[in-house]
Amino acid sequence: MKIAILGYGKMGKEIEKVSLEKGHEITLKVDKNFIGKINSDIDVAINFCTPETAFENISMALNNRIPVVSGTTGWLSNYSKVVELSKKKQTSFLYSANFSLGVNLFFELNKKLTKMMNNHDDYNLTIKETHHQMKKDNPSGTALKLVEDIIQNSKHTSWSKTKKNNSIYVESIRKNLIPGTHVVKYSSEIDEIKIIHKAKNRKGFATGAVIAAEWIQDKKGVFGMNDVINDIKMK
Repeated sequence: MKIAILGYGKMGKEIEKVSLEKGHEITLKVDKNFIGKINSDIDVAINFCTPETAFENISMALNNRIPVVSGTTGWLSNYSKVVELSKKKQTSFLYSANFSLGVNLFFELNKKLTKMMNNHDDYNLTIKETHHQMKKDNPSGTALKLVEDIIQNSKHTSWSKTKKNNSIYVESIRKNLIPGTHVVKYSSEIDEIKIIHKAKNRKGFATGAVIAAEWIQDKKGVFGMNDVINDIKMK
């Protein structure tokens, strides 16, 4: 498979390493902007560029009917436009706030715990996410996905960066070079229940992104990482 890497930072370099280990070829590496660098020698584009350039880069690839796998967060105000463009160009687009297979299992665990805790009003719910100090979006896309799934499966209707009654409190910490830690905590006067996902390095994210690229290259439509995982489970 011939892969274009959009966003050649730390994640882009890790994706390159994993792709080569799996026998793929990198035919294009773009630091920031995709414009003027399109060629036909691309099977899939993997996008981990900055939030500021994500929409432009994704659109450029889709306009050239190149399937896109995107893990950039912080640009989702333009998500609906990308979905429409993907349909118009009859190609494929896959977005995930987190490509780690472990994190996607964590998402499923969060949904199940949410349903179990839904009738226990004596517990206060908080989410804490910690990342490296260079991460721009706040809260993380992973934290927002956890919140979204909780709201869909419980009585909770809102979230906040500050502690407010009846809102899920989401705390964001940026320090050092931490890859990413997410904690969902239910706390009462007598005990607390936590589920935690802690990334040890970027390889898990990169591996998941490459697996998604392998999965999407011959498909048409708009997908999420859950589609990849569910399909893998069935095989």
